[in-house]
Amino acid sequence: MRTRLRRYRRRACARRRDDRGFASVEFAVLALVVLGLVFTTIQVGLYFHARKVAQSAARHGVEAGRAFGSGEGDGVAEAQDFLARFGGSVRGASVSSAGSTAEEVRITVRGSVATLVPGLELHVTQYADAPVERWTTP
Repeated sequence: MRTRLRRYRRRACARRRDDRGFASVEFAVLALVVLGLVFTTIQVGLYFHARKVAQSAARHGVEAGRAFGSGEGDGVAEAQDFLARFGGSVRGASVSSAGSTAEEVRITVRGSVATLVPGLELHVTQYADAPVERWTTP
């Protein structure tokens, strides 16, 4: 009986010695997966924030450009002013009024998104359009 107990203890000690350091490897692999998920979540948040900023700039530009007595240039200037104040997440933003007509103002904002991964380029394009305010007779 004693010899069985001694053999069991020797095997248990040998098993414990073989598993040393394995927890460190598991932690390293798990840490990489968790960090990847965290960075992906942050990048998705940056992308959607940049989209909302570009959309808001386009809306502000349209509201300025459709007011009675103003033109497309006023809308573009207002969108650029909005981006100068709040557009830090939209890099290299460009604003255009291409697609506008005499009855409708269309402001388009294009730019790239700040990224955490070097070499990754995400672009955002948002537009807004609305009819021009004008006086009509019954």
